[in-house]
Amino acid sequence: MSTSTLVFDISQFFPSLNYCLLSLILKKAGLDLLVIQFFSSYLVNRSTRYVWNCFFSHFVDINVRVGQDSALSSILSALYLAPFLHILKKYLKNLNLQISLLSFIDDGLLITQSKSFEFSNARLFYSYNVALNLLTKFGLQVEHLKTKVFHFSKL
Repeated sequence: MSTSTLVFDISQFFPSLNYCLLSLILKKAGLDLLVIQFFSSYLVNRSTRYVWNCFFSHFVDINVRVGQDSALSSILSALYLAPFLHILKKYLKNLNLQISLLSFIDDGLLITQSKSFEFSNARLFYSYNVALNLLTKFGLQVEHLKTKVFHFSKL
């Protein structure tokens, strides 16, 4: 039995999140409209200005975005990726590709087991292409230079 694993990294994951899509995902998850409006107003189309004694600066546009170090980043990222993972699982099942997928926010692992090295790699190839296509639809890109394949055989 051999096991093949493909490791990939989503480039610029946190700055790449589509906030309109995130709002739709929050709505589909059944969150209250006030919560959705809070996140929408918190993440984009914000402005600020500074006041010092009698001095008032001009308003400056700021977009908070989902920062990698933000307290909300893991929650919002998991909510953003949940539909991707659900759809990918259905695609792979419909294609009869027996693949396990692990996601660590912006890093993913595709894992398959087979009696042959060639069959394992073919599964990974097809699964990776399905995942890439779907990630693109979610506004995300993979850093191909960081993609690695590992193969383990039991003798």
